[in-house]
Amino acid sequence: MKVLVIGGGGREHAIVWSLQKSDRVTEVVCAPGNGGIAAIARCIPVDVASLADLIAIAEHEQPALTVVGPELPLSLGIVDALQQRGFKVFGPTQAAARLETSKAFAKQFMQRHGIPTAAYAVCTSLEQVREELTRFAPAVVVKADGLAAGKGVILCTTHAEAEAAAAELFSGALLGTSQTELILEEFLEGEEVSFFALCDGQHAIAIASAQDHKRIGEGDTGPNTGGMGAYSTDGLITPAMRTWLTHHVAQKTVDGMSAESIPFSGILFCGIMMTPRGPMVLEFNTRFGDPETQAILMRMETELLDLFLAAVDGTADTLVVRMKPGASVCVIAASGGYPGKVVNGKSISGLEAVSAMASDENFVFHSGTALQDGTIVTAGGRVLAITAMSSQGLEPALASAYATLANIHFEGMQFRRDIAWRALNPAPETQPTLKVVASNS
Repeated sequence: MKVLVIGGGGREHAIVWSLQKSDRVTEVVCAPGNGGIAAIARCIPVDVASLADLIAIAEHEQPALTVVGPELPLSLGIVDALQQRGFKVFGPTQAAARLETSKAFAKQFMQRHGIPTAAYAVCTSLEQVREELTRFAPAVVVKADGLAAGKGVILCTTHAEAEAAAAELFSGALLGTSQTELILEEFLEGEEVSFFALCDGQHAIAIASAQDHKRIGEGDTGPNTGGMGAYSTDGLITPAMRTWLTHHVAQKTVDGMSAESIPFSGILFCGIMMTPRGPMVLEFNTRFGDPETQAILMRMETELLDLFLAAVDGTADTLVVRMKPGASVCVIAASGGYPGKVVNGKSISGLEAVSAMASDENFVFHSGTALQDGTIVTAGGRVLAITAMSSQGLEPALASAYATLANIHFEGMQFRRDIAWRALNPAPETQPTLKVVASNS
Protein backbone atom coordinates (compact mmCIF):
# COMPACT_ATOMS: atom_id res chain seq x y z
CA MET A 1 0.00 0.00 0.00
CA LYS A 2 1.01 3.61 -0.52
CA VAL A 3 1.28 5.69 2.68
CA LEU A 4 1.29 9.48 2.80
CA VAL A 5 3.07 10.99 5.82
CA ILE A 6 2.37 14.64 6.58
CA GLY A 7 5.21 16.56 8.24
CA GLY A 8 8.88 17.30 7.84
CA GLY A 9 10.71 16.81 11.14
CA GLY A 10 12.66 14.15 12.98
CA ARG A 11 9.44 12.47 14.11
CA GLU A 12 8.29 12.10 10.50
CA HIS A 13 11.72 10.83 9.38
CA ALA A 14 11.47 8.11 12.05
CA ILE A 15 7.92 7.26 10.99
CA VAL A 16 8.92 6.99 7.31
CA TRP A 17 11.99 4.91 8.26
CA SER A 18 9.81 2.54 10.30
CA LEU A 19 7.04 2.23 7.70
CA GLN A 20 9.48 1.30 4.97
CA LYS A 21 10.44 -1.83 6.90
CA SER A 22 7.01 -3.33 6.19
CA ASP A 23 6.63 -5.65 3.20
CA ARG A 24 3.06 -4.37 2.86
CA VAL A 25 4.17 -0.80 2.21
CA THR A 26 4.90 -0.29 -1.48
CA GLU A 27 5.67 3.43 -1.30
CA VAL A 28 5.95 6.19 1.27
CA VAL A 29 5.32 9.76 0.19
CA CYS A 30 6.15 12.59 2.61
CA ALA A 31 4.82 16.15 2.52
CA PRO A 32 6.89 18.24 2.85
CA GLY A 33 9.69 15.98 4.15
CA ASN A 34 13.25 17.23 4.60
CA GLY A 35 16.79 16.65 3.39
CA GLY A 36 17.10 13.31 5.16
CA ILE A 37 13.65 11.98 4.35
CA ALA A 38 14.29 12.70 0.66
CA ALA A 39 16.95 9.96 0.70
CA ILE A 40 14.40 7.25 1.54
CA ALA A 41 11.03 8.56 0.31
CA ARG A 42 9.53 10.82 -2.32
CA CYS A 43 8.98 14.29 -0.87
CA ILE A 44 6.40 16.85 -1.99
CA PRO A 45 6.90 20.49 -0.98
CA VAL A 46 3.92 21.90 0.90
CA ASP A 47 3.00 24.28 3.70
CA VAL A 48 1.49 22.07 6.42
CA ALA A 49 -0.65 25.05 7.47
CA SER A 50 -2.48 24.92 4.10
CA LEU A 51 -5.38 22.48 4.27
CA ALA A 52 -6.19 23.08 0.61
CA ASP A 53 -2.69 22.09 -0.49
CA LEU A 54 -2.60 19.02 1.75
CA ILE A 55 -6.00 17.89 0.47
CA ALA A 56 -4.82 18.41 -3.13
CA ILE A 57 -1.77 16.19 -2.48
CA ALA A 58 -3.94 13.42 -1.00
CA GLU A 59 -6.37 13.60 -3.91
CA HIS A 60 -3.53 13.40 -6.40
CA GLU A 61 -1.59 10.64 -4.64
CA GLN A 62 -4.60 8.55 -3.52
CA PRO A 63 -2.80 6.93 -0.56
CA ALA A 64 -4.28 3.85 1.14
CA LEU A 65 -3.36 5.48 4.46
CA THR A 66 -2.43 9.00 5.54
CA VAL A 67 -0.44 9.58 8.75
CA VAL A 68 -0.46 13.07 10.27
CA GLY A 69 2.71 13.80 12.24
CA PRO A 70 2.66 17.40 13.54
CA GLU A 71 0.11 19.16 15.70
CA LEU A 72 -0.55 22.16 13.42
CA PRO A 73 -2.47 20.34 10.64
CA LEU A 74 -4.36 18.38 13.33
CA SER A 75 -5.42 21.67 14.93
CA LEU A 76 -6.63 22.94 11.55
CA GLY A 77 -8.80 19.86 10.91
CA ILE A 78 -6.85 17.95 8.27
CA VAL A 79 -8.16 14.61 9.57
CA ASP A 80 -11.79 15.77 9.29
CA ALA A 81 -11.20 17.13 5.78
CA LEU A 82 -9.57 13.92 4.50
CA GLN A 83 -12.08 11.61 6.20
CA GLN A 84 -14.92 13.55 4.58
CA ARG A 85 -13.31 12.72 1.23
CA GLY A 86 -13.14 9.01 2.00
CA PHE A 87 -9.46 8.71 2.99
CA LYS A 88 -8.16 6.50 5.79
CA VAL A 89 -6.32 8.81 8.18
CA PHE A 90 -4.32 8.15 11.33
CA GLY A 91 -4.78 10.96 13.83
CA PRO A 92 -7.49 12.70 15.87
CA THR A 93 -10.17 15.00 14.53
CA GLN A 94 -9.93 18.74 15.14
CA ALA A 95 -12.32 18.48 18.07
CA ALA A 96 -10.43 15.57 19.65
CA ALA A 97 -7.09 17.33 19.14
CA ARG A 98 -8.27 20.01 21.57
CA LEU A 99 -6.77 17.81 24.28
CA GLU A 100 -3.50 19.28 23.01
CA THR A 101 -4.49 22.50 21.28
CA SER A 102 -6.28 23.96 24.31
CA LYS A 103 -4.74 23.46 27.73
CA ALA A 104 -7.85 24.99 29.27
CA PHE A 105 -10.04 22.38 27.60
CA ALA A 106 -7.67 19.60 28.68
CA LYS A 107 -7.57 20.72 32.33
CA GLN A 108 -11.35 21.09 32.52
CA PHE A 109 -11.78 17.71 30.81
CA MET A 110 -9.50 16.02 33.33
CA GLN A 111 -11.39 17.61 36.18
CA ARG A 112 -14.74 16.41 34.77
CA HIS A 113 -13.50 12.83 34.41
CA GLY A 114 -11.42 12.39 37.53
CA ILE A 115 -8.04 12.17 35.80
CA PRO A 116 -5.29 13.20 38.25
CA THR A 117 -3.75 16.58 37.45
CA ALA A 118 -2.42 19.67 39.22
CA ALA A 119 -4.67 22.39 40.65
CA TYR A 120 -5.17 25.16 38.10
CA ALA A 121 -6.94 28.38 37.15
CA VAL A 122 -7.89 29.61 33.68
CA CYS A 123 -7.30 33.36 33.28
CA THR A 124 -8.29 35.80 30.56
CA SER A 125 -6.77 38.99 31.97
CA LEU A 126 -3.82 40.16 34.03
CA GLU A 127 -6.22 41.32 36.74
CA GLN A 128 -7.62 37.80 36.99
CA VAL A 129 -4.07 36.42 37.15
CA ARG A 130 -3.33 38.64 40.16
CA GLU A 131 -6.52 37.47 41.90
CA GLU A 132 -5.94 33.78 41.23
CA LEU A 133 -2.27 33.84 42.25
CA THR A 134 -3.35 34.32 45.87
CA ARG A 135 -4.57 30.70 45.80
CA PHE A 136 -1.18 29.30 44.80
CA ALA A 137 2.12 28.71 46.59
CA PRO A 138 4.97 31.02 45.50
CA ALA A 139 6.21 28.52 42.91
CA VAL A 140 3.69 28.38 40.08
CA VAL A 141 3.58 27.36 36.41
CA VAL A 142 2.23 29.72 33.75
CA LYS A 143 1.07 28.10 30.49
CA ALA A 144 -0.14 29.50 27.19
CA ASP A 145 -3.49 27.96 26.30
CA GLY A 146 -2.71 27.07 22.69
CA LEU A 147 0.10 25.55 20.66
CA ALA A 148 3.51 27.04 21.41
CA ALA A 149 6.06 24.57 19.97
CA GLY A 150 7.15 23.50 23.45
CA LYS A 151 7.91 27.08 24.52
CA GLY A 152 4.64 28.13 26.16
CA VAL A 153 5.37 26.80 29.67
CA ILE A 154 7.10 29.10 32.17
CA LEU A 155 8.22 27.80 35.56
CA CYS A 156 8.10 30.65 38.07
CA THR A 157 9.53 30.68 41.59
CA THR A 158 7.56 33.73 42.79
CA HIS A 159 4.20 35.35 42.15
CA ALA A 160 6.01 38.38 40.74
CA GLU A 161 7.70 36.18 38.13
CA ALA A 162 4.36 34.57 37.30
CA GLU A 163 2.66 37.93 36.85
CA ALA A 164 5.50 39.12 34.59
CA ALA A 165 5.29 35.93 32.51
CA ALA A 166 1.51 36.31 32.18
CA ALA A 167 1.96 39.91 31.05
CA GLU A 168 4.40 38.79 28.34
CA LEU A 169 2.00 36.08 27.15
CA PHE A 170 -0.96 38.45 26.99
CA SER A 171 1.09 41.12 25.18
CA GLY A 172 2.62 38.71 22.67
CA ALA A 173 6.17 39.58 23.76
CA LEU A 174 6.98 35.98 24.72
CA LEU A 175 5.57 33.94 21.83
CA GLY A 176 5.10 36.53 19.11
CA THR A 177 1.31 36.32 19.25
CA SER A 178 -0.97 37.68 21.98
CA GLN A 179 -2.63 35.05 24.15
CA THR A 180 -6.26 35.61 25.12
CA GLU A 181 -6.27 32.83 27.71
CA LEU A 182 -3.64 31.23 29.92
CA ILE A 183 -3.43 28.72 32.74
CA LEU A 184 -1.92 29.07 36.18
CA GLU A 185 -0.97 25.69 37.53
CA GLU A 186 0.28 24.26 40.78
CA PHE A 187 4.01 23.55 40.63
CA LEU A 188 4.60 19.79 40.86
CA GLU A 189 7.85 18.14 41.86
CA GLY A 190 9.07 14.71 40.84
CA GLU A 191 10.29 12.77 37.83
CA GLU A 192 8.67 13.35 34.45
CA VAL A 193 7.81 10.54 32.07
CA SER A 194 6.21 10.56 28.62
CA PHE A 195 3.67 7.74 28.36
CA PHE A 196 2.34 6.84 24.90
CA ALA A 197 -0.91 4.99 24.24
CA LEU A 198 -2.56 3.89 20.99
CA CYS A 199 -6.27 4.75 20.84
CA ASP A 200 -9.03 3.74 18.43
CA GLY A 201 -12.00 5.70 19.81
CA GLN A 202 -12.94 2.97 22.31
CA HIS A 203 -9.75 1.34 23.51
CA ALA A 204 -6.38 2.56 24.77
CA ILE A 205 -3.34 0.29 24.84
CA ALA A 206 0.14 1.12 26.12
CA ILE A 207 2.93 1.51 23.57
CA ALA A 208 6.02 2.64 25.47
CA SER A 209 7.43 5.28 27.77
CA ALA A 210 10.30 7.71 27.41
CA GLN A 211 11.84 10.62 29.24
CA ASP A 212 12.77 13.75 27.33
CA HIS A 213 14.98 16.73 28.10
CA LYS A 214 13.17 20.01 27.45
CA ARG A 215 15.73 22.53 28.73
CA ILE A 216 18.50 23.76 26.46
CA GLY A 217 21.22 23.45 29.12
CA GLU A 218 22.85 20.48 30.78
CA GLY A 219 21.44 19.58 34.17
CA ASP A 220 18.06 20.77 32.84
CA THR A 221 18.89 24.48 32.95
CA GLY A 222 17.95 27.39 30.72
CA PRO A 223 14.85 27.97 28.60
CA ASN A 224 12.49 25.26 27.37
CA THR A 225 12.89 23.88 23.87
CA GLY A 226 10.95 21.44 21.71
CA GLY A 227 13.22 18.75 23.20
CA MET A 228 17.00 18.27 23.25
CA GLY A 229 17.02 14.50 23.64
CA ALA A 230 15.17 11.50 25.00
CA TYR A 231 15.67 7.93 26.15
CA SER A 232 13.51 4.84 26.53
CA THR A 233 14.37 1.79 28.64
CA ASP A 234 12.72 -1.38 29.88
CA GLY A 235 12.80 -0.06 33.45
CA LEU A 236 11.68 3.52 32.96
CA ILE A 237 8.37 2.60 34.58
CA THR A 238 7.36 -0.60 36.33
CA PRO A 239 4.81 -3.03 34.84
CA ALA A 240 2.40 -2.02 37.64
CA MET A 241 2.79 1.66 36.74
CA ARG A 242 2.29 0.91 33.04
CA THR A 243 -1.00 -0.82 33.86
CA TRP A 244 -2.09 1.99 36.19
CA LEU A 245 -1.41 4.71 33.61
CA THR A 246 -3.20 2.72 30.92
CA HIS A 247 -6.36 2.29 32.99
CA HIS A 248 -6.46 5.50 35.03
CA VAL A 249 -5.20 7.98 32.46
CA ALA A 250 -5.29 6.73 28.86
CA GLN A 251 -8.45 4.60 28.98
CA LYS A 252 -10.22 7.15 31.18
CA THR A 253 -9.42 9.79 28.59
CA VAL A 254 -10.76 7.68 25.73
CA ASP A 255 -13.90 6.85 27.74
CA GLY A 256 -14.41 10.50 28.66
CA MET A 257 -14.01 11.73 25.10
CA SER A 258 -16.43 9.06 23.89
CA ALA A 259 -18.96 10.09 26.57
CA GLU A 260 -18.71 13.68 25.31
CA SER A 261 -19.27 12.49 21.71
CA ILE A 262 -15.71 13.35 20.67
CA PRO A 263 -14.15 9.94 19.93
CA PHE A 264 -10.37 10.02 20.23
CA SER A 265 -8.30 8.01 17.76
CA GLY A 266 -4.55 8.18 17.27
CA ILE A 267 -1.65 8.60 19.67
CA LEU A 268 -2.31 9.90 23.17
CA PHE A 269 0.93 11.29 24.58
CA CYS A 270 0.52 11.71 28.34
CA GLY A 271 3.09 13.93 30.02
CA ILE A 272 3.20 12.57 33.57
CA MET A 273 4.80 13.93 36.73
CA MET A 274 5.52 11.24 39.31
CA THR A 275 4.80 13.18 42.51
CA PRO A 276 4.79 12.06 46.16
CA ARG A 277 0.97 12.12 45.83
CA GLY A 278 1.13 9.75 42.85
CA PRO A 279 1.21 10.20 39.05
CA MET A 280 -0.37 13.43 37.75
CA VAL A 281 -0.94 14.54 34.16
CA LEU A 282 1.02 17.63 33.17
CA GLU A 283 -0.38 17.78 29.65
CA PHE A 284 -1.67 15.78 26.72
CA ASN A 285 -0.32 15.74 23.19
CA THR A 286 -2.41 14.13 20.48
CA ARG A 287 0.43 12.83 18.31
CA PHE A 288 3.82 11.23 18.64
CA GLY A 289 6.35 13.37 20.49
CA ASP A 290 9.63 14.60 19.12
CA PRO A 291 12.33 13.45 20.01
CA GLU A 292 10.69 10.61 21.98
CA THR A 293 9.40 9.03 18.75
CA GLN A 294 12.89 8.49 17.38
CA ALA A 295 13.94 6.60 20.51
CA ILE A 296 10.71 4.60 20.81
CA LEU A 297 10.45 3.53 17.16
CA MET A 298 14.04 2.27 17.18
CA ARG A 299 12.99 -0.11 19.98
CA MET A 300 9.67 -1.13 18.43
CA GLU A 301 9.46 -4.73 17.27
CA THR A 302 5.79 -4.64 16.18
CA GLU A 303 5.34 -3.14 12.72
CA LEU A 304 4.35 0.51 12.98
CA LEU A 305 1.85 -0.03 10.17
CA ASP A 306 -0.04 -2.45 12.43
CA LEU A 307 -0.47 0.31 15.03
CA PHE A 308 -1.78 2.79 12.49
CA LEU A 309 -4.26 0.33 10.98
CA ALA A 310 -5.51 -0.86 14.38
CA ALA A 311 -6.32 2.72 15.39
CA VAL A 312 -8.08 3.47 12.10
CA ASP A 313 -9.99 0.17 12.02
CA GLY A 314 -11.00 0.16 15.71
CA THR A 315 -9.05 -2.98 16.62
CA ALA A 316 -6.43 -1.63 19.04
CA ASP A 317 -7.63 -4.00 21.77
CA THR A 318 -6.48 -6.99 19.67
CA LEU A 319 -2.98 -5.64 19.12
CA VAL A 320 0.08 -6.58 21.17
CA VAL A 321 2.85 -3.99 20.99
CA ARG A 322 6.28 -5.57 21.40
CA MET A 323 9.44 -3.61 22.16
CA LYS A 324 13.01 -4.86 21.79
CA PRO A 325 14.72 -5.36 25.16
CA GLY A 326 17.34 -2.87 26.24
CA ALA A 327 17.47 0.89 25.83
CA SER A 328 17.42 3.56 23.15
CA VAL A 329 18.50 7.18 23.16
CA CYS A 330 18.13 10.22 20.95
CA VAL A 331 20.48 13.22 21.10
CA ILE A 332 19.48 16.43 19.30
CA ALA A 333 22.06 18.51 17.45
CA ALA A 334 20.65 22.03 17.32
CA SER A 335 21.52 25.28 15.59
CA GLY A 336 23.41 28.02 17.38
CA GLY A 337 21.02 30.42 19.08
CA TYR A 338 18.27 27.84 19.52
CA PRO A 339 15.66 28.09 21.10
CA GLY A 340 15.96 31.73 20.06
CA LYS A 341 16.66 33.09 16.60
CA VAL A 342 18.74 30.82 14.35
CA VAL A 343 20.46 31.26 11.00
CA ASN A 344 19.70 28.53 8.47
CA GLY A 345 21.73 27.33 5.51
CA LYS A 346 24.79 26.06 7.40
CA SER A 347 26.51 23.20 5.58
CA ILE A 348 26.54 19.90 7.55
CA SER A 349 29.65 17.71 7.31
CA GLY A 350 30.05 14.07 8.30
CA LEU A 351 26.65 12.81 7.14
CA GLU A 352 28.11 10.53 4.46
CA ALA A 353 30.34 8.86 7.04
CA VAL A 354 27.52 8.23 9.51
CA SER A 355 25.18 7.12 6.72
CA ALA A 356 27.65 4.38 5.82
CA MET A 357 27.47 3.16 9.45
CA ALA A 358 23.65 3.37 9.73
CA SER A 359 21.73 0.33 10.93
CA ASP A 360 18.52 -0.64 12.68
CA GLU A 361 20.33 0.20 15.94
CA ASN A 362 22.04 3.44 14.93
CA PHE A 363 20.54 6.08 12.66
CA VAL A 364 20.64 9.85 12.21
CA PHE A 365 17.15 11.25 11.68
CA HIS A 366 16.85 14.71 10.16
CA SER A 367 14.77 17.22 12.08
CA GLY A 368 15.49 20.51 10.34
CA THR A 369 17.51 20.08 7.15
CA ALA A 370 17.14 20.94 3.49
CA LEU A 371 18.82 19.93 0.24
CA GLN A 372 20.53 22.99 -1.27
CA ASP A 373 22.52 22.62 -4.49
CA GLY A 374 23.13 18.97 -3.67
CA THR A 375 24.30 19.70 -0.12
CA ILE A 376 22.45 19.03 3.13
CA VAL A 377 22.16 22.28 5.11
CA THR A 378 20.51 23.36 8.35
CA ALA A 379 16.89 24.48 8.09
CA GLY A 380 15.59 24.86 11.63
CA GLY A 381 16.36 25.06 15.32
CA ARG A 382 16.63 21.33 15.89
CA VAL A 383 18.69 19.95 13.02
CA LEU A 384 19.53 16.27 13.59
CA ALA A 385 18.36 13.51 15.93
CA ILE A 386 21.19 11.06 16.51
CA THR A 387 19.52 7.85 17.70
CA ALA A 388 20.91 4.55 18.92
CA MET A 389 19.83 1.48 20.87
CA SER A 390 21.50 -1.42 22.62
CA SER A 391 20.15 -4.67 23.97
CA GLN A 392 22.78 -4.29 26.71
CA GLY A 393 21.21 -1.19 28.22
CA LEU A 394 21.43 2.56 28.44
CA GLU A 395 25.16 3.21 28.70
CA PRO A 396 26.13 1.34 25.50
CA ALA A 397 23.26 3.07 23.65
CA LEU A 398 24.50 6.47 24.82
CA ALA A 399 28.07 5.63 23.86
CA SER A 400 26.93 4.64 20.37
CA ALA A 401 24.89 7.82 19.85
CA TYR A 402 27.63 10.16 21.03
CA ALA A 403 30.25 8.31 18.96
CA THR A 404 28.10 8.92 15.87
CA LEU A 405 27.58 12.55 16.81
CA ALA A 406 31.35 13.05 17.02
CA ASN A 407 31.51 12.64 13.23
CA ILE A 408 29.03 15.45 12.53
CA HIS A 409 29.67 19.18 12.42
CA PHE A 410 28.02 22.41 11.33
CA GLU A 411 28.70 25.98 12.33
CA GLY A 412 27.15 26.81 15.73
CA MET A 413 26.12 23.20 16.48
CA GLN A 414 25.05 22.68 20.08
CA PHE A 415 23.92 19.56 21.93
CA ARG A 416 23.54 18.26 25.46
CA ARG A 417 26.15 15.86 26.74
CA ASP A 418 24.03 14.62 29.64
CA ILE A 419 21.07 12.86 28.02
CA ALA A 420 19.60 10.30 30.46
CA TRP A 421 21.53 11.77 33.38
CA ARG A 422 18.70 11.08 35.80
CA ALA A 423 18.66 7.40 34.90
CA LEU A 424 22.43 7.18 35.32
CA ASN A 425 22.35 9.06 38.64
CA PRO A 426 19.02 8.19 40.30
CA ALA A 427 17.99 9.79 43.58
CA PRO A 428 15.84 7.09 45.26
CA GLU A 429 14.91 9.28 48.23
CA THR A 430 13.03 11.65 45.91
CA GLN A 431 10.98 8.96 44.18
CA PRO A 432 7.34 8.41 45.22
CA THR A 433 5.29 5.29 45.65
CA LEU A 434 4.30 3.91 42.21
CA LYS A 435 7.33 5.79 41.03
CA VAL A 436 9.42 5.97 37.91
CA VAL A 437 12.21 3.49 38.46
CA ALA A 438 15.19 4.21 36.26
CA SER A 439 17.65 1.47 35.43
CA ASN A 440 20.53 0.70 33.12
CA SER A 441 18.98 -2.41 31.60
